[in-house]
Amino acid sequence: MLDYNEIKEGKIIIYENEPFEVLTSWVFRKQQRKPVNQTKLKNLITGRIAEVTFHDSDKVREAEIEKREAKYLYSAKGEIWFVDPKNPKNRFTLSEVLIGDQKKFLKENTLVTVLVFVQNEEEKIIGVKLPIKMDFRVVEAPPSIKGDTAAGGSKQVKLETGAVLNVPLFINEGEVIRVNTETGQYVERTENKF
Repeated sequence: MLDYNEIKEGKIIIYENEPFEVLTSWVFRKQQRKPVNQTKLKNLITGRIAEVTFHDSDKVREAEIEKREAKYLYSAKGEIWFVDPKNPKNRFTLSEVLIGDQKKFLKENTLVTVLVFVQNEEEKIIGVKLPIKMDFRVVEAPPSIKGDTAAGGSKQVKLETGAVLNVPLFINEGEVIRVNTETGQYVERTENKF
């Protein structure tokens, strides 16, 4: 059990019998009253955001989340297929809604971390985490323009997965770039050639 002041960013707790990730947490005291923890929680099953205030007498359970490795296979008809890399017979599908915006960074044979919520001997997949940084080939890019790049100009390019991204002007078609999958931003150009 977690006390009200132990409910911090990044923790996954049970609230209303469902797993919630703590997005923000702020412990403060209102005038002469007892301290409270004002939080913003994200439901890991529905994606709903809730603002909840925990008082000093409140206690919550930390959610039991297992992390398992899986390999992305393909997407079809709103479903995304994965396989257990240790046992190719164990294939499973998740909805595009559960994956969310991360879908645009899924490449075939990418190893991902699957988050499994365990409650009362029942298991439910509640999310997928991609590697934080991944390399992608640029398949479409407008031509580079010589000129003032000191001002930090950018252009939009299309990646091999179909994602569209803002990158510096010097990035060309056919190059491989590294992208932060959490923020969806360009990190650097790599020397890798696929």
